[in-house]
Amino acid sequence: MAKKKKYYVVWHGNPPGIFDSWKECQRSIKGVSGAQYKSFLTFAEAKKAYNREYADYKGKNTKKKVLSKEQLQKIGEPNLYTISVDAASSGNPGIMEYRGVDTQTKKQLFHQGPFLQGTNNVGEFLALVHGLAYLKKINSDRAIYSDSKIAISWVKRKKCNTKLKQTSKNKKVFELVTRAEYWLKNNSYKTVIIKWETKAWGEIPADFGRK
Repeated sequence: MAKKKKYYVVWHGNPPGIFDSWKECQRSIKGVSGAQYKSFLTFAEAKKAYNREYADYKGKNTKKKVLSKEQLQKIGEPNLYTISVDAASSGNPGIMEYRGVDTQTKKQLFHQGPFLQGTNNVGEFLALVHGLAYLKKINSDRAIYSDSKIAISWVKRKKCNTKLKQTSKNKKVFELVTRAEYWLKNNSYKTVIIKWETKAWGEIPADFGRK
C-alpha cells in the first residue's frame, strides 16, 4: 500500500514554511534550537495551521474538529457590514496575490498581484494594511475581517516580521511591505480588525478557493 502523502508546517525553522516531504522539513529544522513543526494530511490544513500559531497545535490531534452547538451560538454570525481580506500563495515562497472583498456580496474591492517569491503570511499582512488604508480613504466605519492571526499580530506591531529573504525576484513584494509598514507608523485608524472564525463560518469570503 502506498504511503499517504503528508505536508509539514515549520513555524520556527531555517527557513520556516510548508514542505511536502519529511526530508525538506528535516533540512529546515536541523540545528534550530526550539524548532516548531508538525505534519498534516492535506495542504489546506497545513496552510491554515501556518497562518496560526504553533501553540494552537502543539500536542494536539490535527484532525478536523466539529464545533458544538453551544460553541457556534457563542461565536454567533459574522458581521456583514464589513470587508474581508485574504491572500494566496502557490508555494511558500511562491506566486502570491491578495485581495479585499465586500463580506456580504463578495464584490472585489481591490486586488494586487501576482508577485514572484512571496509568502502567504506576507500577502495576508499586505491585504490587511491595504484594507485599512482603503477604508480610511473612503471614510468608512466598516470593520475588517482577516483569517490570519499572524497578519493581525504583525499589523498591531506595525512590523511585517517575515523570515522571507529579499531577492531580485521579490523586490516588488518588499517595496510593498516597506510602504505598508510606513503607512502603519504614520497613520491612525479607528477600523476594528476581527478574526474570521473559519471553523464556524467556513472560508473567508475573500478566499481564492485554491483548496
